[in-house]
Amino acid sequence: MNIGFVSTRFSGTDGVSLEAQKWADALERLGHECFWFSGLSDRPRESSMVVPEAFFEHPGIQAINDAVWNVDTIPTSIADSIAENSKHLKTNIDDFCQRFEIDLLIPQNALTIPMNLPLGLALTDHIESSGMPTVAHHHDFYWERKRFSGSGVLPYLEKAFPPASDSITHVVINSEAGRQLNDRLKLDSILVPNVMDFEMTPEGPLASSTIKSELGFAKEDILFLQPTRVVPRKGIEHAIELVSRLEDPRIKLIISHESGDEGHDYLDSLVALAKARQVDLRLIGDLVGSSSQTPFTLEELYQGADFVTYPSLYEGFGNALLETVYFRRPALVNRYSVFIDDIEPLGFDFVTMDGNVTNETVEQVRQLLADPVRISATVDHNFEVAKRHFGFNRITDSLTPILSSL
Repeated sequence: MNIGFVSTRFSGTDGVSLEAQKWADALERLGHECFWFSGLSDRPRESSMVVPEAFFEHPGIQAINDAVWNVDTIPTSIADSIAENSKHLKTNIDDFCQRFEIDLLIPQNALTIPMNLPLGLALTDHIESSGMPTVAHHHDFYWERKRFSGSGVLPYLEKAFPPASDSITHVVINSEAGRQLNDRLKLDSILVPNVMDFEMTPEGPLASSTIKSELGFAKEDILFLQPTRVVPRKGIEHAIELVSRLEDPRIKLIISHESGDEGHDYLDSLVALAKARQVDLRLIGDLVGSSSQTPFTLEELYQGADFVTYPSLYEGFGNALLETVYFRRPALVNRYSVFIDDIEPLGFDFVTMDGNVTNETVEQVRQLLADPVRISATVDHNFEVAKRHFGFNRITDSLTPILSSL
């Protein structure tokens, strides 16, 4: 089949872009061809269609977002802009499906979180008018984020985020999301958690000293990697707290991603906190990408890190946590709800915390760092657990029946 992936962007190291590529890799192994529709893209040009208005940072879309949230009434000019952009995007989605002879659409979060209202509405209109078979891959719903609210925008959300259609199979990445989708909208779903290709060994492992040297650190320095965007729900202040209380000047905390779509106030507060707590914090998001066009790839950072901090307050699943396991790195994990429900019961071995860095947390990390033999046993154990539960087979086992029915 020709399968069309649709999202606001397929570029860089955000979770949706990375997970969509894994789905494509798994589907291509089954013999299918994959194509890409988005507003920003680093996918192959010959198999992609880029429409700027599909990107959530397009000026016209930003103007819509600035006007629709937390208000009771949508201005007429904004409603007109939503309608115009939706019509424009639907025309392009129609063209995309015709050009690449698409048999199945896989919207990646585009019918889930309303970063781009017109894109979700356009997709919904296309699916309803064409009857296009669709697998809607949902990463995080609008009701999980306080900022996506307001009675004025509710009709748009009810129509398209997500829509109810006989043509759509809904896929969620955690069990609570499936329960919420059914409770709120009476829609059934399939659970497919985030995955990694645990059958493949990471290629070209780099010595930690190589990354340290290229980042300007000393050989004896200890790199703590925070492999997330800089947004409040990532709880990065807890990583700073941990490093501060470890009281080891060799420890350097590096953040691999940039601020993203929620402003820069949080970043500014973290910089100030790190300075006050005398933590050597390095922001290297502008140096990290998914290709050789940037100085470092995310994979290289994992291989160069000594320890990973993952103190998230909330996650749709935890893509970076699987990456940590894949690259065999020890980690601190805050016990967010999805971790408690879907990950922890499987028997992983992490240093964990419950909302706060305690003296016990600090001591557990200190002892782990001092015991290379234990680190080796821990990361090997975690890899084997993840290989059983979060490999590519979770995608193929779940999607094969859907594809066969088409």
